[in-house]
Amino acid sequence: MALDSVTKEITAAAEQTVAKLRDEQAKETAAIQAQADDQISEMKKNEEKKLAEGKKTLARQERSSAELESKKLVLSKKKEILSEAFDAALAALEGATDKQKLAWYKAMVKSAEEVIPDPKALVSPKEKITAAQLGVSEVVPDSQVQSGLILQSADGTVEVDMQFRTILQSVWDSNIKQLSAILFG
Repeated sequence: MALDSVTKEITAAAEQTVAKLRDEQAKETAAIQAQADDQISEMKKNEEKKLAEGKKTLARQERSSAELESKKLVLSKKKEILSEAFDAALAALEGATDKQKLAWYKAMVKSAEEVIPDPKALVSPKEKITAAQLGVSEVVPDSQVQSGLILQSADGTVEVDMQFRTILQSVWDSNIKQLSAILFG
């Protein structure tokens, strides 16, 4: 029986040691699990923070992009309106009565007399005016002239472009800010 009691003692001691090791292992496993859970929790917090920041950044970028696109559309529409206004003003000049155009042409010749004395006038082939009516040396139909006239010296070295489009463009360019303020406030 002595062997039986020694075996029981050894078995009991082994079971105590195993139980103790199991307890230590369970504590160590629980500590490792808790540490892993803490690390996972911290990683989740960091990722959620990055995700939230990313969402905010993306929302700001989308908003900025939308605002820029909106501004582009508004600017494009303003340019379109300005172009239409320019075309309408030019059409009004070109559509004036022959009497009104003749009065304008005479004023153009008079204003250019200091630069070109006794000029010749290049006019659109559609115009039916004479040199005597304008007070110039001659009237030359020129298909390059749409409306208005070009005044040239007798030798062709000095030229003053007084076509409606040229004059309107010059006035337009020098007053575009005021035009925009009038049209768009």
